[in-house]
Amino acid sequence: MKNSAIVGQDYTEENRNKGKRRQRKRSRGRFPLFNKRSLYKGLHFLKVLGPGFIVMIADMDAGSVTTAGVSGAQWGYKLIPLQILLIPILYLIQSMTSRLGCVTRKGHGELIKEYYGNKWAAFATATLFLVVFSALITEFSGIAASGEIFGIPKVFSVGVSFLILLFVVFTGSYRRAENIALIFSLTGFVFIPAAIFAHPDYHQLVFKGLFGSQPLGDKDYIWLIAANAGAVIMPWMIYYQQSATVDKNLCKKDVKLAQTDTLIGSIATQVLMIAVIVMTAATLYKAHIVPSTAKAIGQSLIPLAGKYAGALFAVGLYSSSILAAFVVSMAFTWAAGETWGYKHSLNNRFSEAKLFYFIYIALIFISAMIVLIPGIPLVTIMVDVEAANGFILPIVLGFLIALAGSKRILGEYAYSKKSIAVVGILGLVMVILGIITALPQNWLNYMHI
Repeated sequence: MKNSAIVGQDYTEENRNKGKRRQRKRSRGRFPLFNKRSLYKGLHFLKVLGPGFIVMIADMDAGSVTTAGVSGAQWGYKLIPLQILLIPILYLIQSMTSRLGCVTRKGHGELIKEYYGNKWAAFATATLFLVVFSALITEFSGIAASGEIFGIPKVFSVGVSFLILLFVVFTGSYRRAENIALIFSLTGFVFIPAAIFAHPDYHQLVFKGLFGSQPLGDKDYIWLIAANAGAVIMPWMIYYQQSATVDKNLCKKDVKLAQTDTLIGSIATQVLMIAVIVMTAATLYKAHIVPSTAKAIGQSLIPLAGKYAGALFAVGLYSSSILAAFVVSMAFTWAAGETWGYKHSLNNRFSEAKLFYFIYIALIFISAMIVLIPGIPLVTIMVDVEAANGFILPIVLGFLIALAGSKRILGEYAYSKKSIAVVGILGLVMVILGIITALPQNWLNYMHI
């Protein structure tokens, strides 16, 4: 009797334990976000978040804001589908850089130097300098324009921004600098409420924008397609993301989360482009106003959409411009250190990496001074930036594809031939579109299309 009672008690206890296990499994299925494993992954993703997201939001710089604003002012909601189509292209190309950084723990310039020699590395870095320097002038012109929308002299806005950019790199570590950059990235999302304040016509947005006909027979429209698409991939984006991945000490186990970081950034930057298009389509397009500069867009918005929309546009323009100025200047500063072999980390103090910090300071100081020159043709410089991107991007993309497809470099993480072919074709399209943008806008008049 005692034995049977003990056996019955054990059986009951075992059933009880099985029931508890089943209940825990069911609860994990119902509430996956509250699992310890899911919580750990979420916290780990927050540690990985940064390089991809920041570089993508920086892609929404002064030139891109102006292009999106003109697109909405001239064609309403028509160019919204293009922004959506550009998301996978952005992701595919930039995710290569994150994988290279995580697996090799080396920057883009360092890998070119190691596998293709000093001369090729120096050549690639020298061409990068041309893009970076002209892009920095564009970013400081965006900073100046954001202040001038409300009558703030550009001497003040550019001067204060120069000091902020100095402060960011002298925080003493990569993580602190990245946290400040993330704040500027998130501030750029004010474009979304600015678009809402513009009171867009959602019926037209859907049926004339997302699902409307495309005027592909219009030469001006084709040029704007090229302008929007050609500015999506910049040479400095590839250098920055890979170097930032290394400076953040990400490794092989972070590859998937780093790619998720890139995907989120790809979506976010195109959502912001759409927000600017919606903002100007709802106001300037209706009023038949087509401004050519970011300053003119902001000033035109105030009487049409109200002071709040104008203020938010100015804040968004400023935050995106200063973020891009940081990213662009760091791209070259890291690349130069990787190419010529001196210390090149934000985790190094000034006394440990004087040349690294000196190059960064010189870049932002000289470009800021140029913007302050009275009567400088900033619009012409913006066009020249697009031209430089279009002609230099093939060099950077060529090295990126060669590195990412090499099993000798990435081993099991190397991209397949099919993936490389897809990225190569997409990259070629981006290069062609960038070169089209660099040509005079009326060049299509000589083509029979």
